[in-house]
Amino acid sequence: MGGELDFSGKTVLVVGGSSGIGNGIAQSFRARGAAVHVCGTRASAADYAGTSGSDLEGLTYAQLDAGDIGAIERWSPGFDRLDVLVLSQGMVLYGRREYTNEGFAQVIDVNLNSLMAFSMKFHPMLKAARGSLIIISSTAAFQSTRGNPAYNASKAGAVGLVRTLGDAWARDGIRVNGIAPGFVATKMTEVTTANPERLAGALKSIPMGRLGTPQDMAGVALFLASPLSAYVVGQSIPVDGGLILA
Repeated sequence: MGGELDFSGKTVLVVGGSSGIGNGIAQSFRARGAAVHVCGTRASAADYAGTSGSDLEGLTYAQLDAGDIGAIERWSPGFDRLDVLVLSQGMVLYGRREYTNEGFAQVIDVNLNSLMAFSMKFHPMLKAARGSLIIISSTAAFQSTRGNPAYNASKAGAVGLVRTLGDAWARDGIRVNGIAPGFVATKMTEVTTANPERLAGALKSIPMGRLGTPQDMAGVALFLASPLSAYVVGQSIPVDGGLILA
């Protein structure tokens, strides 16, 4: 395997890599030679057997609660070199639960506070490797999401964090960038994809006329971690089929 998308000899960690977008990204790095570690919420990789959108073959799995900052700080990852860190953890609460202080705080902890905790934890390794940090946000950062204020605020915060860490850490040789997915078919979006009326409405708002896939996001992640994007820093790239153009 050769070329600029060859990650042989590289170590990659994908937080939230047990399913959905993170899993698609993790498997794409593995297919290109990387040793890939992933974190998820379940006790073991075996607990994801039969779960839609989850393929842990060839990945090294660890259980970690991204909402527990102390657990992140205490975690011993089992590797001492890191070339690429992808932060793809996320949650959303429906039924107006984000309009409670408890619900709002829970989503912010997982979707935003943990981004900084993981970034700080692995800053020394990324600096040593002159590596890449990729933060997964959402096009929700650029639009209103009426029922989900915490999700929206956390994703807008993630975009701001990409800009600020991109500026601060470029001096350390770390390139920080982000991906802002549009409507991707994952477990998190089943509330819409499983409802024919809602799905039709969603598709109507996407100029390309289809939902995104984890593989669509993975292609951009590979680009952002590769020499092809050597002069790109602090950017969150919308990958949305044109959703925010409408």
